[in-house]
Amino acid sequence: MGKKQISKPTSKKTTIVNFILIVIIFIGLFIYMVSVDGIDSIVDLLKNADLKWVLGGALCILFFWFCEGLTLHLPLKKLYPDQKFLESLRVSMVGQLFNNITPFCSGGQPMQAYELNKTGKKVSDSFSMLALKFIVYQMALVLFTFIIVIFQFNFFISLMDNFIWIAIISFAVNIFAIVIVIVAGINKKVIPSIAHPIIKLLGKIKIIKNVPKTTRKLDKSIANFNKQFKFMKSQKVLVSKMFVISIVQCLSYYTITYMVYRAFGNSGLSVFQIIPAQAFLLLVMTFIPTPGAGIGAEGGFLLIFKTIFKHGTINMSILFWRLYTFYAPIIVGALCLLPSRKKEETK
Repeated sequence: MGKKQISKPTSKKTTIVNFILIVIIFIGLFIYMVSVDGIDSIVDLLKNADLKWVLGGALCILFFWFCEGLTLHLPLKKLYPDQKFLESLRVSMVGQLFNNITPFCSGGQPMQAYELNKTGKKVSDSFSMLALKFIVYQMALVLFTFIIVIFQFNFFISLMDNFIWIAIISFAVNIFAIVIVIVAGINKKVIPSIAHPIIKLLGKIKIIKNVPKTTRKLDKSIANFNKQFKFMKSQKVLVSKMFVISIVQCLSYYTITYMVYRAFGNSGLSVFQIIPAQAFLLLVMTFIPTPGAGIGAEGGFLLIFKTIFKHGTINMSILFWRLYTFYAPIIVGALCLLPSRKKEETK
């Protein structure tokens, strides 16, 4: 019996355009660095960079990827006992790739569901597990950030004095997203009752072409998610494990900035002072509608950390931070996508 396939969510043309934009951003950042700092200063910075902190940043991002793969693997393993961790990690990295090359990180989950479907997983199961992972990670992210900000409140306020309203809005939006997903899991009628009129309105103004089809797909997705959510509610131990791993994952990601801070001779601040500022930047990046929050991420890093990093080190720090958190996931994710291009035997 042939295996049911789903269409690839991201077109080649869109992917190519996004990759070109990413390359342009990288070249633009490099040109800006050379024009501001000079090639001699850049070479000196690289020569004097503390290797142990550079390697520390690499270990942090590797551990972040490991946690990312593990939080996807645990629920998949529950539904599919034959699921291998390396396959979960590979799919996770494909998600990292498409999160970074699509606006608002919109391409990651569809591509992960596509890759899981190719290995025999039901699309409904895949999206349910990915939604569960999203809920747990967002809850861990918001809670972890909130606790760190509370403990470093005075420092955070002094640093974010001109941006505090953005931080409040960012927290609110993330909490709202968590609430929406949880509500969809608890009551399958609430979201459709709100979404159906919106879909009809979008249909009238020609944004949505096929209103009945879109409505049916939404209802089916909500029903499937509701079914899986009820199942996962009984898995308190599993969810607790995912939550703890997500907390550690957040810490690992935020620590990368501290590693970059120390790599170029900066000192005086603790990791727990750097983390709140990095957490704020990550929340703000969710509103930037370019692949990987390009330009906005670099600009935000410059605005937030320029008074913290030593003169002449901020631009190189931006480059290294983006190499860890943006370009490395794209490269590794692309490599993880290559095996899936091979012709698969249908089941």
